Formats: sequence, structure tokens, C-alpha cells
Amino acid sequence: MPTMAKHAEGMPAWADLFAWDLEKAQDFYGALFGWTFETGTKETNYYTMARYQGHDVAALMPHEKDAKFPPCWNLYFATENVDRALARVQELGGKVAMGPMDVMDAGRMAFAMDSTGAAFGLWQKNQFSGASLMDEPGSLVWYEVMTGEGEKAVSFYKGLFNHGADKLPMEGMQYWLLKKDGKEVGGVMQSGDAPPHWLVTFAVKDTDATADIVTQKGGKVIAPPNDSPYGRYAIFLDPGGASFGVITLAGEPPKA
Repeated sequence: MPTMAKHAEGMPAWADLFAWDLEKAQDFYGALFGWTFETGTKETNYYTMARYQGHDVAALMPHEKDAKFPPCWNLYFATENVDRALARVQELGGKVAMGPMDVMDAGRMAFAMDSTGAAFGLWQKNQFSGASLMDEPGSLVWYEVMTGEGEKAVSFYKGLFNHGADKLPMEGMQYWLLKKDGKEVGGVMQSGDAPPHWLVTFAVKDTDATADIVTQKGGKVIAPPNDSPYGRYAIFLDPGGASFGVITLAGEPPKA
């Protein structure tokens, strides 16, 4: 298993969910991914760690009823210096949404919006690096920003994290692959159908079986299971309306 001890600057490091209902979200995602959970204390606003086979893979937290945004998944990029990264965000036409702030002894965080309006987090590790397992069933595997201004978003992330970008030859779609030091970081998809946002994708053993569980548990299928060069992919909404993707990676047939 590709366990992670540290996440490099500009690489996705963590994701958490502003959950519509903490207990119901645990039931939903536990059934989907086989996660177990450890709920935090009142002092941590009940921040709930999601684990798969003993590894920290994501987290859930309560969505405040007076929040100005709907339930959603948040993606965090690793950075060596949150404050410096936030200054660069503003230089590149983005905005500071929250922070920076220390999270006890775990690390330092902030939320920002890129130059097209897509929100993302920044994470500077101290005692907590982020996800300790990635690219395996039950964990994070892919990330893409959906925006109506693809070229503008590409320019922003290149400037912020020194990402490279390759525009893929896709008929009827504009899509850029972001890279850092030869490693794929995520994608930028030209899409004007929804407000700009980052979509996180989790690896699963069987995309079709996962789709069945989503509907059984009150979620919705937005993009039904479909084969791609990378594997069998689908996009869902959880019962609270947060979007996320799943994929059975190519070369990994469904397992019982």
C-alpha cells in the first residue's frame, strides 16, 4: 500500500467534509468505503477522523446551519508556509476565505479561493501530515477543479505551486493535467454548469456496486458509471448534497 509520511509542496494532502449530519454521514460513507470513525471532542467541534485499515484517509465535521455555503468536500494542498502561500494567492488574483490559524499542535491551515472562485485549503504540517494512505480503495486518488475559466485557473495554480500543465487532446472538452516534479497533481476541467469547485475522487473496488449503495443510502448518481482510460468512474451526491467521485482504477478488477 502506498502509505504517505509527508506530502510535498503543492500536492493534495487532505480532504474533509462539511457534513449535513455527522452521524448520518458516518453511516453513508462507512457503507461506501468501509471507513471507521473517531469523533473528536466539543473543543475540536467534533472533528471526526475517517480511517481505512488503520490509516487516516479523510475527516468529517458538522456543517453549521447558518453557514453561507452548502455541505461540501474540501481539498487541502500541502505547503511549507501557509502565510506565504496566502500572500501569493492574493498576488495571483485569488482571495483569502479564512485564516491563517493554528490547529492545536497538528498544523497550520487556511482557506482560499482561486482566481476563478474555486475554494481550497492550505495545510502546513506540524504533528499531522495529512492522509497516510492514498491511491488505494477506500482513499483519495484524484482531484479536479471544475471552472468556467480553465485557462485562468491553470495560470493561477502554476503561479501558486509551480505546477506544470498539459492540455489534453479531448474532443468536445477542455482539460488540463496539472503536474509537479513529474507527478500528476490533478486536473482542470472547463465547465460552466456549476459554480467553480474542486471535486475529490476516491478509489473503490467496484464502481457499480458503490453506485448501488449510494442510491440505497439516499444519495444520488450524477454521472453514472462509465469506462475511461484510467478506470471505471462515476460522480455522486451524498444525502446532504456534497459531490464526490469514485473510480475503480484500470488494471484493478472488482473484488468480492
